[in-house]
Amino acid sequence: MKRLVVALTALAAFTAPALAADMAPRYAKAPAPMAPIYNWTGFYIFGGGGGGIWSADSNVNTFPGGVALTRDQRMGGDGWFGTVGAGYDVQFGGKWVAGIFGDAQFGSLKGSLSDPNFFTEGQVKLETSYAAGVRLGYLVAPNVLSYVNAGYSGSEWSGTTQSFLLPGAGAVAVSTTPSFSRNGWFIGGGVENNLDIFGISAPGWFMKTEYRSAFYDRITLPTTFVGGVPTGTAITHEPWVQTVSTSLVYRFNWGR
Repeated sequence: MKRLVVALTALAAFTAPALAADMAPRYAKAPAPMAPIYNWTGFYIFGGGGGGIWSADSNVNTFPGGVALTRDQRMGGDGWFGTVGAGYDVQFGGKWVAGIFGDAQFGSLKGSLSDPNFFTEGQVKLETSYAAGVRLGYLVAPNVLSYVNAGYSGSEWSGTTQSFLLPGAGAVAVSTTPSFSRNGWFIGGGVENNLDIFGISAPGWFMKTEYRSAFYDRITLPTTFVGGVPTGTAITHEPWVQTVSTSLVYRFNWGR
């Protein structure tokens, strides 16, 4: 009898830990957090600002007639601007993004425009430009897009005022050229990234930095004295504008 008690006691001693282990509560390991799901397809708006420079080949012609009186000379200017725009993108093939967009720039890129016969250079300003184009980009990271773009561009320029020394009279008169608009095309590129990469919780908010180079058609600007009397000459202007801008972007359907 004693041996039976000892055997049962020993059996209980060996099986108790196993039973305890079987009866112990089991805890499921928490699943690893899912990586954010980024979707670049959808509408967006943006606004920002930047700076730019322009240069233009310019000469003086007879007007009417168009006979060149001077060789091309390089004019130029610079300044600052603000920009607003909107667009729509589609993500495809995993890491590719393509889209359309339109924007406008408002500011003052000031420079010179002159006839060598005038002693003071006239000041001309690029006041407004606008563009409509397409872009194609590649996701270097799920929330960082590197892209190129191209398309149509238009521009609005101010008129100029110049001082002129009348031959043999010594009197100074004033000559002007009219304001004008030019059409052309642009090419550029940039980087757009979600602001979350800076440790900020900002779903839908992005920042983009972009370079753009726009080329416009040459125009002939007839000069007139104050009062509208023609001077018999015209100044040509063929501008090339380069800008760098940074904008804050909001994407309406950005999700995680």
